[in-house]
Amino acid sequence: MQLRVVSSTLALSFTVIIVVAFMLMQQMTESLLQSKLSAAVDQTSRMRGTVEMQIAATDDASPDQSRLDAARNSLGDRGLAGGDQAVSAGTFDPILVAPGSAGREQVVSPIGAQIPEELQNQVEQGRIASQFATVSFRGQVTKALIIGTPTDSRIPNLQLYLVFPLSAEEQTLSIMQNTIITAGLALILLSAAIAWIVTRQVVLPVRQAASIASRFSEGHFKERMVVRGEDDMARMGNAFNSMAESLSQQIHSLEEYGNLQKRFTSDVSHELRTPLTTVRMAADIISDDAEEFAPPTKRAVELLESELDRFEALLTDLLEVSRHDAGVAELDTSHVDARSPAFDALDTVYHLADQAGTSIETHMPDDPVVADVDPRRVERVLRNLLANAIDHSEQKPVALYLGANEDTLAFGVRDYGVGLKPGEAQLVFNRFWRADPSRVRRSGGTGLGLAISLEDAKLHGGTLDCWGDPGNGSFFRLTLPRFEGAELGESPLPLPPFDVQDFVQTSQRRELTDGKSAGASPAAGETGGADLDSAEDGETPEIPEILGEPTSGDSGSPDEGSTARIEKGQDES
Repeated sequence: MQLRVVSSTLALSFTVIIVVAFMLMQQMTESLLQSKLSAAVDQTSRMRGTVEMQIAATDDASPDQSRLDAARNSLGDRGLAGGDQAVSAGTFDPILVAPGSAGREQVVSPIGAQIPEELQNQVEQGRIASQFATVSFRGQVTKALIIGTPTDSRIPNLQLYLVFPLSAEEQTLSIMQNTIITAGLALILLSAAIAWIVTRQVVLPVRQAASIASRFSEGHFKERMVVRGEDDMARMGNAFNSMAESLSQQIHSLEEYGNLQKRFTSDVSHELRTPLTTVRMAADIISDDAEEFAPPTKRAVELLESELDRFEALLTDLLEVSRHDAGVAELDTSHVDARSPAFDALDTVYHLADQAGTSIETHMPDDPVVADVDPRRVERVLRNLLANAIDHSEQKPVALYLGANEDTLAFGVRDYGVGLKPGEAQLVFNRFWRADPSRVRRSGGTGLGLAISLEDAKLHGGTLDCWGDPGNGSFFRLTLPRFEGAELGESPLPLPPFDVQDFVQTSQRRELTDGKSAGASPAAGETGGADLDSAEDGETPEIPEILGEPTSGDSGSPDEGSTARIEKGQDES
């Protein structure tokens, strides 16, 4: 900012000084020449009287050349002895011209002197005329002022010309020009120095505020600006310090509140573990004799066991969340086939799919996909994703995908149910968030499953993404580094899923053909589009059987659904 202001000041100052200097030089030049012309005209009038008297004193029988030379020599020291006016007009060379007439040739004194033809024509018309020209004056070529006047003498049409050199005026203008240039440069440098000092007084507090704000964002909440004086900058500093103090107090309050919440969750989870164990043992004893109870009592025992199972799952999730919040969650990685935790997750959700009337299809490589992962955490993530997909599938198929490349592997869970509304992809991983609270949960979820799944993905150094579109279902993608310590590369599964990408490409191709192929059956690359069309009509879509080539995980657009790379978020169910 400071450099920009100084540069602008220099440019503006330079422009203004150039314009002012040009105008001053024009005015001074005009003033000098006008003064020179006025003095020269007065000098010419006096010299004309001298010439007329000298010609009258000569013999008419003498040759015209000698009479002109005598008159020219009578002009004294050529202006130096003519008084104040002569001094102001400066030195001059006189020239006498007797134009030729019938029977007479033109006579010039001194012989060989040249007068501009245009000026001579004006003088022949009986006028006093002047002209600026370049002439030879005393052996040097210089600019000069030539003034001509007719005379009233006994030599017909005798003309007097005085040549005034402008060397003194040129020297004066040169001195003034150098003075203006020197003063202009000094003014430019002075303006730059002033602009630098003034902007520095403004920029320094701003830089200080930016530096403190940067350190404030890094967690140094005690940083404050140094305030001096009572001007606008001081008021800005006081306002900044007040804002920083308020933010510091609010952040401190939020940190205390967050720590209190974490402690509360951890303490409550641990404190409830013992009574829950006791209640579970009592419920098991009651359940052993449930066959002997009356039907209402037997139903109450079943509800008790069901709610105890749910309560135990919630308590387990709360304990897991508290471990993540406390930063004590650890990975127990093993060099395993990544398909194993996927099959384990499928075994735990098949009964949910049967209850919902939904089929689960798997698309995994035939060969083992070896990776360094925590099988328990990966299985839990996939179990949560599959359970949510079943709950929201609307009795349509659910697909589980596994893709891998040299350094990255990815699991994908695709359903064709209700999908996600725009903006819900940013909320789906929040704790206890539900897209539709009235929807029945067959999995008995606690609302923490996807939040824990996100933390498990981060613990692996991976990501958990989701995409959803109303009526077209949703797609959750877990991307993990394949080997421990490796960086996360490009995901082998695209997001949005490949069937949606095929649908978009097919729609674009159909628009380009202007409806010519509207009645044609879809080609192999348009399978995804046909599946989605049938899904919108309430039919069960066909699950694509190939994963296609690996593409970027962030290739979706807003028109293709609600897609997001989740760094924090929540449960879809």
